[in-house]
Amino acid sequence: MRDDDEDAKRFDALLLNTQLALLRSEPALARLQTKVQQLASSLLELANVPSVREHLLLIEAMAGDEWWQDVTLPMLEQARRKLRSLIKLIEKSGRKVFYTDFEDAIGETAEVELPLVTSAVDFERFRAKAKVFLRAHEDRLALHKLRRNQPLTAADLQELEALLHEAGGTDEDIARARAIHASLALFIRSLVGLDREAATAAFADLIATGTANASQLQFIDEIVQHLTEHGAMPANRLYASPFTDIHSQGPEGVFDAANVERLFSTLEAFELRQAVA
Repeated sequence: MRDDDEDAKRFDALLLNTQLALLRSEPALARLQTKVQQLASSLLELANVPSVREHLLLIEAMAGDEWWQDVTLPMLEQARRKLRSLIKLIEKSGRKVFYTDFEDAIGETAEVELPLVTSAVDFERFRAKAKVFLRAHEDRLALHKLRRNQPLTAADLQELEALLHEAGGTDEDIARARAIHASLALFIRSLVGLDREAATAAFADLIATGTANASQLQFIDEIVQHLTEHGAMPANRLYASPFTDIHSQGPEGVFDAANVERLFSTLEAFELRQAVA
């Protein structure tokens, strides 16, 4: 089907150039990053648009600097696919970004094969298939223990790896999953999430006294919701929406210093328990 969205195609070109600059470790990466961040910042101004709000966490991350510190080809490819159709929503009069770095004279065109980009796209397809497969097999003992945040045995780890093969994963897919997420256990839990009861129990001591106020309860509920969907959460997410919607200062605006530290250590424990698995 013909794609007549010129804005989306320009965004494709920008992200392709960014991927190439990353792949080749070119100095141009910093300039291209700035262009992408400017577009992401413009999209943030459209947060009330449902299609933009659907990808708000990704857009917020791309507009900042931290996301770019460990950016990978799969991350850029995923961002391209998710955001390309949104670029046309930005008012042209407010756009400060122009995408091309072409010479005035353009000669004959030819396709350029990018094996690493293709591999990244293939991995994203594997991730999507694995997510569907694993969620349909949550009754398997190793998956049940992983979702409950229970210690895993060597046999459990073998079963998890076997499940990824059953989902259609190759040895290369599994090696990449382990490298990106530090362990297969963390990769799989990013797909199947954490059991809500297990996530809630980890923070029960923060509200066990029954004296927690509405903001504290909402804050913990948002954390539990994120863990239920994604399996883990870096502590710096506490300083972004929806947590800053509860209080602009994030956790410090809701909890005392001791409980903020407990929040951090609890979130870190979710990752450390499976980090070597």
